[in-house]
Amino acid sequence: MGAERRPTTFRRYTLSLYSALYAGVSGLSAQSSAMAGVADNITNINTVGYKSVQTEFRTLVTDGRSKSSYSAGGVTAAPQSLISKQGMLQSSSSDTDIAIDGAGFFVVRADSNPGSEVSFTRAGSFKPDAEGFLRNTSGLMLQGWRLDTNGNYVDTGSLDTLEPVRLSDLTGTAMPTSKLEIRANLQSTTPVNAAAATYAAGQIANGTVAPQFSRSIDVYDAQGTAHRVTVGFIKVGANEWQAEVYGASTDVTNALGGVPGLIAAGKVEFNGDGSLKSLPATFDNLTLGWQNKADPLTLDFKLGDAGALNGLTQFGSESALISSIVDGGMLGNLASIEVSKTGRVSAVFDDGTTREVFQLPIATFANPDGLTRMSGNAFQMSAQSGNYAINKAGALGAGQIASSSLEASNADLAGEFTNMIRFQRAYSASSKIITTVDDMLQEVSNLKR
Repeated sequence: MGAERRPTTFRRYTLSLYSALYAGVSGLSAQSSAMAGVADNITNINTVGYKSVQTEFRTLVTDGRSKSSYSAGGVTAAPQSLISKQGMLQSSSSDTDIAIDGAGFFVVRADSNPGSEVSFTRAGSFKPDAEGFLRNTSGLMLQGWRLDTNGNYVDTGSLDTLEPVRLSDLTGTAMPTSKLEIRANLQSTTPVNAAAATYAAGQIANGTVAPQFSRSIDVYDAQGTAHRVTVGFIKVGANEWQAEVYGASTDVTNALGGVPGLIAAGKVEFNGDGSLKSLPATFDNLTLGWQNKADPLTLDFKLGDAGALNGLTQFGSESALISSIVDGGMLGNLASIEVSKTGRVSAVFDDGTTREVFQLPIATFANPDGLTRMSGNAFQMSAQSGNYAINKAGALGAGQIASSSLEASNADLAGEFTNMIRFQRAYSASSKIITTVDDMLQEVSNLKR
């Protein structure tokens, strides 16, 4: 019995040594993998939007039931991508450099083809290419919802409704007027108009009654053609004025009440302190039609708020136009790009005209750390990340946009150097296991001599 037990025991001891040898090899492999992660993090320390890799380890077990002998299992590396960890935001001198302050990713494609591969990135170093499309340093093309003339877009939750962000194609095009703001004073000492008792809507527009104060402002149709619109006033009582908005009958198709050229008419009332009391309801939104067959224009006509001094007022000073704001017209050369916190992309032209053109979506995931990494500092959806959800910036958990900013790498250089020392020491220790086991196996071999 003793003779039979000794070969079995000897064989068991030998197998334990071999398992220790393989454990040492697994240690070399695991520490090598960890060192590769450190190398990636250090070399990308200046890569915009780079997400570092943190290497953790897990045990390998051959037999969890410890008996009289033990068989070593070893270790394997378990790299974890820190995609959800935000890097520091740094200011940039470029107005097309953007960063996300919070959760989410920019939606990008490889090219302008709607069927091209979609990916997600935090690298917001976008610059216009030769065709005017915004691309980052990896050549990925920024995607967004194009806004209509009223600044609206349709979010169906699908990436198919997105298109490449391109602003250069607006140069030389027209933008219809959508907003007209007037701030003016009507002199309180103006006498009541002699025609006040018999006044009927349209008499200012057709020239029957001369306005006691009027101002003409040019607005623009969808073709960029200028049209002159006049606002005229006559005083009909204490703190009461009749107002008409009209244009030339050869220019506008409006004919309110059968009066050619009349767009809107109504009474304007003031409070005793000179502030605005009320405006005609028809003044809120004006619809203008054109004889040149351009598309009709819906104009947000603002003359101030009730009880405020931000529009029409009635004081003793001379009737005068204080200021007016009107948008629209022919668009000149693109001067700069502005991006709001909510992702509204506006084109600013050299004539001072500003037009909102795109809404940037922010894609969020249930588990962003589960995304699949791609070359070019981008990511793709995976089973671990869950499906995407796209919303405007700042909505439903999506981060806000920081314009003229870039997100730095989230790798910590001091921490990476510390990890390098740790992994190097562990690698050396694993190699020492192999050399020691080799010496022990050599002793086993010498028993035959």
